[in-house]
Amino acid sequence: MLKFVVRTRPRYMSATLGFGGGPSARIERLRRTVTAVVRYERIESYYHRLDEARGYTERLLQLAIKNGPKDPKTMELADYWLLEKDLVLKLFKVLVPRYSNYTTSFTDMYKLPTVYPGKDGALGILELKGNPWPPVLPDHRSKDQYLINQLLEAAQENSGSRSSLHMEETQHFPPTDQILNENAESDSLIQNFDQINIQTTENSNK
Repeated sequence: MLKFVVRTRPRYMSATLGFGGGPSARIERLRRTVTAVVRYERIESYYHRLDEARGYTERLLQLAIKNGPKDPKTMELADYWLLEKDLVLKLFKVLVPRYSNYTTSFTDMYKLPTVYPGKDGALGILELKGNPWPPVLPDHRSKDQYLINQLLEAAQENSGSRSSLHMEETQHFPPTDQILNENAESDSLIQNFDQINIQTTENSNK
C-alpha cells in the first residue's frame, strides 16, 4: 500500500511521445520519468506527469525493499521501468538501504509557481527523499532577534514587573471585608460605651 493519496483512474496525458502515440507512448513517457527520478533524484517537469510517475516510482521502491534482488518478478519489474540498466544496481545497493527503515513515503512533490507569460501547464518538482541536493523549501529562520520581537519582549517584561509591583503594594493593605468588620466592631464598642455613660449619670443623679 502506497503511503500517499493515489488517483483511482489514470490521468489524461497529452503529447506523450508525438501525436497519436496511444497507451504505449504514455507508458514510455512514464518509464522515462521514473528513470530520470532514480538517476537524478530530483527532476522538474509538468506537475500532472510527475504526479502520475510518482506512484510507479514508489511502488518500484516498495517492492524492491520487500522482495530484494533475488526475487525474479521484482528484477523483471526493475528492468522494465529503469531504461538505464546501471540504475538497477543503484536501486538495490543505494536506495533500498536508504529507505528500508522509512515509515513515510519515499518521494516528495512540490508545485512550482506559474510564470506569465509562459506555458499553460503547471510545473512541479518530484524528488527522492534523502537526495544530495539543497532543500527545496528554505529552513525555518528564528525571528527572536528581530527588533520588533525584542521590543515586544521588553514590553512584556516591563508589564510583568509592573503587575508584580502592584501586587506587592496591595498586599500591604488589609482586605475590604476586614476593614468593614473592624469598623462595625468599633461602632458597637462606641454604642456600648455611650450606654454605660448614660447609666452612670442616671445613677449619680439619683
